Amino acid sequence: MTLKHINAAEAKKLVDKGALLVDVREVNEYLDENIPGARNAPLSGMGRTRIDGATTVVFHCKSGARTRMNAAALVQCTDAEVYILDGGIEAWKAAGFPVKRE
Repeated sequence: MTLKHINAAEAKKLVDKGALLVDVREVNEYLDENIPGARNAPLSGMGRTRIDGATTVVFHCKSGARTRMNAAALVQCTDAEVYILDGGIEAWKAAGFPVKRE
């Protein structure tokens, strides 16, 4: 299985249809700012994380670099159809979609 790269508008459509959005940034980054409804699963624990129960998963980080660099590990943690949000949360914000700040 490979990760498909999508832009923020495509990611929003998938999330609106029930896709699971997974933020792979560290907990402190997630708590500072996150996309409402996103599940936090930091890359530092990804070897111990299993994402079950979703048919579609969209992974994101801050800019997309961490998700691209760790694509092989991300694919291994789920059997779902998997996507990377190109540009990460920064692209999401640039598209005008909501974020939550703590």
